[in-house]
Amino acid sequence: MVKCQYCTPEWLDESARIYRSHSSFQQKLKKLSENVCFRVKAEPAWGIDQDIIFGTFIEAGQLTKLAFFSDEEAKREANYILAATPQEWKKILRKVSKFLTEFMLGKIKLEKGSMVTILGLAPHAPTLVEALTQVDLQFPDEMSSDELARYKSYLKEFRKNLGV
Repeated sequence: MVKCQYCTPEWLDESARIYRSHSSFQQKLKKLSENVCFRVKAEPAWGIDQDIIFGTFIEAGQLTKLAFFSDEEAKREANYILAATPQEWKKILRKVSKFLTEFMLGKIKLEKGSMVTILGLAPHAPTLVEALTQVDLQFPDEMSSDELARYKSYLKEFRKNLGV
């Protein structure tokens, strides 16, 4: 299993590669056609100095885009934008918590989209989480101080290069 750091291009690229190479994900999500972005709220202690947004665009189960977005791009291209702290996203991705539970508790906020229709997408959340966790995912709170410093620097660099 490939090791990737959370919220990095390597994580999204490897997750997209794995998704596309496993027909089981495509089959499970064949009824899904949505563009969803996820806002990871700033958490300086985790090296995330500004909110960062990544999105998953799926058309009839086919992954069309898994990438980082600027705030403007997300608002323009996504049907839904969901926001939470990195700690909340970690709980979801580690399968400690479920998306629907955290959403209903208000720990995940809907910034764009309809409350009614987002609830219709909730049954697909476990499959999406499974697709995003096919790598050995390392979160900033699991890094040494040296790793965290490198991570923070890398985050700034790739975000500047991508304009996100």
